[in-house]
Amino acid sequence: MNISNQEILCFGEVLWDRLPSGAKPGGAPMNVALHLNAIGLNAAIASSVGNDDAGKQLLDFLQNSGVDTSLIQTDETLPTSEVLVHLDENNNATYEICEPVAWDNIQLTNDLAKKAQNSGLIIYGSLAARKQTTRETLLKLLDNDAVKLIDVNLRHPYDKQDVLELLLAKSDIVKLNDEELRVFADWNKIEGKTEEEIIKWFVQNYKVEMLCVTKGDKGAAIYYGNKFYEHPGFKVNAIDTVGAGDAFLAVLLAAFLQKKSPAEAITFGCATGAFVASKAGATPEYDMDEIQAIINQ
Repeated sequence: MNISNQEILCFGEVLWDRLPSGAKPGGAPMNVALHLNAIGLNAAIASSVGNDDAGKQLLDFLQNSGVDTSLIQTDETLPTSEVLVHLDENNNATYEICEPVAWDNIQLTNDLAKKAQNSGLIIYGSLAARKQTTRETLLKLLDNDAVKLIDVNLRHPYDKQDVLELLLAKSDIVKLNDEELRVFADWNKIEGKTEEEIIKWFVQNYKVEMLCVTKGDKGAAIYYGNKFYEHPGFKVNAIDTVGAGDAFLAVLLAAFLQKKSPAEAITFGCATGAFVASKAGATPEYDMDEIQAIINQ
């Protein structure tokens, strides 16, 4: 995977996750940017918030976290996004996403276009493309030589096959979970196949360089360079799973940028995802000793 430089642009939703325990900043692209910055990489986030208290608080949080917020627009008419998070008996999360919100209306500015052109890696979520304005902005940003990574988030009713496949056509790397992988297989009437066979089909069908499949507490798999790399995951006492997949992705990318092997990358990714699942909220303070202890267990 040849990433020309370590400038990273994360594009998509920023929001407040309204958890049973209280409000936490969230949104997959924002979580990934926070995790990347926490481990010493340079990731900016492009999004939009409303001209309201929730938006100001979100910007304050990001600035205090050291994330570049210069590409976060302020929408004068649409509100800052909020998501109601429901946890089941195993503390797995489901999401109730309000609409329309500020990140449905991200405008293509000169600064945003310039940042995309100067980035070696662009990370974007599928959810942000649910409305036409932001989707068109994103598609224009992807028209360059950066490595492009789509983080698939199939949230009904924003799980339209035509939109997803339009975004996949622009992608070099895809990250999704095992349930989402099955959805793509169902859409394409792929039946009677093992997960490994579906992964190989996916990479060939959508012409992507690397596929990452997360499997909750059962770890993850990577298919890259015609080889499988798998990890069974680490056992932790889960508080909530919000943001665990985003942490996995950030650490996985950091490991690749640091020229670690795919096997090392997936181990660190799974350990960091487990660490985040053992804490409240999507972006807990990093503790590398604790993550190393998870690896050593």
